[in-house]
Amino acid sequence: MATTHDPEEHLSKWFLGSPVSDIKRENLKEWLRWAFLNTDQIDPQYEDELEGYIDRLEVALGRPIEPGRGKAKPIRLNFDEVNMLHRSLLWYVCIFVVDSIASTRLRYFGFRYHRAPLSKFCHVFPYRPHNVLARHTSPSKEITYWHQAHESKTELPILFLHGIGVGLYPYVDFLADINGKAGKNGRVGIIAVEMMPISSRLTGTVLPKDQMCEEIEKILDYHGWKKVVLVSHSYGSVVSTHLLKSERTSPRIGPVLFVDPVCVLLHLPDVAYNFVYRVPKTANEHQVYYFASRDMGVSHTLSRCFFWTENILWKEDIGDRDATVSLSALDSIIQADAVGAYLTGADDAEKVSGAWKHRPWKGQGLDLVWFGNLDHAQVFDRRETRALLVGIVKDYCSRV
Repeated sequence: MATTHDPEEHLSKWFLGSPVSDIKRENLKEWLRWAFLNTDQIDPQYEDELEGYIDRLEVALGRPIEPGRGKAKPIRLNFDEVNMLHRSLLWYVCIFVVDSIASTRLRYFGFRYHRAPLSKFCHVFPYRPHNVLARHTSPSKEITYWHQAHESKTELPILFLHGIGVGLYPYVDFLADINGKAGKNGRVGIIAVEMMPISSRLTGTVLPKDQMCEEIEKILDYHGWKKVVLVSHSYGSVVSTHLLKSERTSPRIGPVLFVDPVCVLLHLPDVAYNFVYRVPKTANEHQVYYFASRDMGVSHTLSRCFFWTENILWKEDIGDRDATVSLSALDSIIQADAVGAYLTGADDAEKVSGAWKHRPWKGQGLDLVWFGNLDHAQVFDRRETRALLVGIVKDYCSRV
């Protein structure tokens, strides 16, 4: 509750905007069983623990919570119905075209595709011709990726993790800009991992966190990369969190750039509510609703494979690394103001004035970059905003 300015609103949003008068002790227990015990079953041995949580909540709210059960229904992401929308064959033809354009452009910019085993060709639809034609095979049987060879002896290579959408298509210009003007020491290597379950494809489920870390470790070992600059966008920040928390992969992570991270303050309702439960009203909200959250793979990933206790990132998890977080003021998915204030440690006066949004980027410790007129993911659409992120990445790469 310390990270929210309005505990009543916070509580109401976890109950789909219900009046707080409809949220009673039994409603809260139902929600808390999901949030902290990952169960929807009543177990007497946990009742005292749940009562303790409610007592602490009463202190934060400054009022007692009524006994009994009200009309409110809680968000229980992993137990609620999985909602998805039908996609026509024409839709998947469009995805095939987008994928083909992205693949062609990546090859043009010097990336080489590392495919899955041929036996898995039919495991992804729309089918991908480069899963047959590519000469390079991924050392991981589960993950495909695009690789640009690391030539520089004085810089760190980059590991890039994309967000929910259509794969790497929105990021091609960003990835190309990083080596747009290669230095005298040669290009910086880039591995751009593909996550098909969140890329508008018909395929299997997303990998469990430990297996995902193991597969990425195999890829880094294959290319002999001992340490990398980690760059992630949106859902990619969840995988970044797992890499940072893993004892095996954490030592290999150098400086970090998070763009529109959904992993920070996941105990707030915004990410779950805005992506899965919100009834869209604006154009941007309809875009998220139809093209992202109601996709079959995305919906299953968020509703059955997304566990907030595993995916949340605290400042302490970053350790002593240099890290930059890029936030957009108009973000329709995360509560950017709350995330930014938490990361910068803003005091009450700074929260009111917004002074923390205008701190200069120093490149040391935990930094913040604030875009006052952008929504989620729009930072990749404009040359000038991409250039700012590219500059940060290049600076981090120089820290061998």
